[in-house]
Amino acid sequence: MRDNRGVVNSDVVLGEDWVSPEASDADVRRKRERRGYLTLNRSPLARKIITFNLIGLLILVGGVFYLNPFRDSLTAQRVSGLNSEAGLIANVFEAQMPRNAPVSLASGDGINPQATLDALSLSRGVTVFVYDGAGQQVANRSGPAIELDRPEGGNIITGALNSIWNATSRLLTPGNLEFTGADGKDLADALVPNVAPGTTPTATGVDAAGEKLFAVAAPIMQGETLMGSVAVASAAGEIDSLVRKEREQVLQMFVIAILVSIGLSLVLASTIANPLSDLAAAAEIGRDRNVRKLAPGRVRIPDLTGRPDEIGRLSGALRGMVAALYDRIEANEQFAADVAHEIKNPLASLRSAVGTMRVAKREDQREKLLDVIDHDVRRLDRLVSDISNASRLDSELVKEEEDQFDLLHMLTNLTDYLGQEAASKGVEFITDLPRQPIMVYGLEARLAQVFVNLITNAISFCEEGDAVRVWVRKRDNRVLVVFEDTGPGIPEQALTKIFNRFYSERPPGQFGDHSGLGLAISKQIVEAHGGVIWAENIRPTEADITSEPLGARFVVGLPI
Repeated sequence: MRDNRGVVNSDVVLGEDWVSPEASDADVRRKRERRGYLTLNRSPLARKIITFNLIGLLILVGGVFYLNPFRDSLTAQRVSGLNSEAGLIANVFEAQMPRNAPVSLASGDGINPQATLDALSLSRGVTVFVYDGAGQQVANRSGPAIELDRPEGGNIITGALNSIWNATSRLLTPGNLEFTGADGKDLADALVPNVAPGTTPTATGVDAAGEKLFAVAAPIMQGETLMGSVAVASAAGEIDSLVRKEREQVLQMFVIAILVSIGLSLVLASTIANPLSDLAAAAEIGRDRNVRKLAPGRVRIPDLTGRPDEIGRLSGALRGMVAALYDRIEANEQFAADVAHEIKNPLASLRSAVGTMRVAKREDQREKLLDVIDHDVRRLDRLVSDISNASRLDSELVKEEEDQFDLLHMLTNLTDYLGQEAASKGVEFITDLPRQPIMVYGLEARLAQVFVNLITNAISFCEEGDAVRVWVRKRDNRVLVVFEDTGPGIPEQALTKIFNRFYSERPPGQFGDHSGLGLAISKQIVEAHGGVIWAENIRPTEADITSEPLGARFVVGLPI
């Protein structure tokens, strides 16, 4: 009846029903076992994740030690306290001096520096030095001892961390100390020449054990005259002891943070690198099969579409690509087989006609054989042209640019032209198109090809006195384009085959005039636009499916 064709549907489902487990699963499993569960050795991505996480953590901890706000705060507070204490002691000496009588701190004339100093209550861990106006020490006294936390008292981790810190402290701590290898007296002696009315000079240094200490000085005034000075030095390592405790806590937390960061990085790497490695392994298996020409088998892409991330999207995309590739391969194989089968028919007819001409005696027989040869040659030419167009259709549909156009305007032009062809055959041509434009997004030329094929098919099945009707209706977000004729209709057994490739059942007078690809190409174009196409018979009543059809109807549905 009608020439028809359908796209081969391989019914491919990416899952266990299509996988070759002996080929793909075993290969992926072997690669996973060779890779192992710890991806550090073989996964550059895992190494990068861990490295970048550790770099950020190291920069953070290094910045904490470099800025060292805890040490700076303690140092400022301790220096301020020493300044206050030195000032108070100097005020005590000034209060014991007579206003007008001259005194000498060196000889004890009018005041006893050591006795005055011994009578004071000093802070813990400080040493006080008293100097006369010439800079000679005349008295000194140490306050109650302070218990310091020495690094030897820590555990193995603390000792190791302190060793690392001591080795890098000079690089991480800005500024240089003023005195090295000094004690409190050395710092106090160094401050005395710098004492002047209204000044409180400060000095810092490290003793022979490498522990930091501070010293401040304050002037002793009698009226406007500088009579001497008081220097207060802190205990060596006082600040270091407090800072060491804080530093040890930071370093211990740093070790814990490193372990946690490495663990989380490995977990993150396993959720990223391992699935990507499995996807790559599956793809490499397929590539190796093609290169080595091993036994064919479908490549199994791991199903990770359940993951709500980019890896899940990648898995779904790869599975879709593989399915589409296998569909295309199977369709091409089936298409090649169909082409070979269809070409053999006219070739067999040609071979028979040529062989018969060698023995034909009568002229009328030779003329008939020449007509057969001419018909078969034209049939082959038409078949090859249609096959060429069908084989290029997929790539051309992808390359061509879609645009918005008025569907009714295009149909009006087609029906005006093809209506003349129907009239020349004595077939009534009826159109029923809405007045308002219907805008469709797609390939206008390709859809016109579909409509031309359906209209010409309808006309070809009509005889004089029959009618062809084309009508359009808009339904929500779709438009229906319907082609009806009053021809013989479609045999029931052909309704399921009518869009199959190379299927053609024509009246005897039209045998060989059609390749059987027209409806298949039409279906391919319509589906590429997201539409549907189907065929049915027009019956006097739908309740009686055994009644003779009044004609055939083809419906094309397109999104708008």
